Amino acid sequence: MAEFRCLLAEPPAAHAWIPRRQTLPVTDFQQRARRVTVRCGSNPSLSKKGSTEYRDSWLDLAFIDGCRKAFGRVAGWQSSRSWEEGYLGMVEVSHALMRGRTAAEQQAAVLQGFPRVPDWFRKVFPYSDWGAELNARITPLFFEWLVGPCQVAEVQIGDKLLRSEVQIEKCRYLETSGCTGMCVNLCKVPTQYFFTSELGMPLYMEPNFEDLSCRMVFGQSPPPLSEDPALQHGCFSTCPSSAETSPCPKLR
Repeated sequence: MAEFRCLLAEPPAAHAWIPRRQTLPVTDFQQRARRVTVRCGSNPSLSKKGSTEYRDSWLDLAFIDGCRKAFGRVAGWQSSRSWEEGYLGMVEVSHALMRGRTAAEQQAAVLQGFPRVPDWFRKVFPYSDWGAELNARITPLFFEWLVGPCQVAEVQIGDKLLRSEVQIEKCRYLETSGCTGMCVNLCKVPTQYFFTSELGMPLYMEPNFEDLSCRMVFGQSPPPLSEDPALQHGCFSTCPSSAETSPCPKLR
């Protein structure tokens, strides 16, 4: 991760990640607020398999718009899609952010949008199993607008059984983008690094590129990037830059 620290010498830009409304249980107000339907699956092959429809509330759209604008500031470009098509616009801006950058530069660019964590934070709030379980409980409440439906599950970490795993049923970001490199460089690696190195909360994210699900395990340290299976995965077959060999060229 020394490469990150070198690339992140400049102060970070505005925060890219914005919390989402609580979704469980669904209140009458939230049910009435779900008026905008967005079909997920800009990737042609995924659309043919049957894309997922999301009914974004206006609050969801506000969070999506904040993330889209934050990515746009880093990319130096913004999609012309409407407010209602904000998620597709955010993914288009994500593609723009990747252009002309190496994998490490993409990851560092996203980290610019995360808040800076003071050194004293890890001393005042050291790692605890309780903290790992709390982070798992918070994730479905605040981030379903980004990744889609998810739930908390038990996981074995060492000799302990903790409720610190978040199971994402079908990642909205991965399904919409249809891009291995975008999943790894703009989501998995920066998020793991931020929680593990900046917050002192180990986090391992394990995307499944076959069924588009993902596991987020708080309290489990991620493997070195050179040994992480996700960084050895190839492209989706319909990716414009698809290569015959693995890994995906955008992971280099």
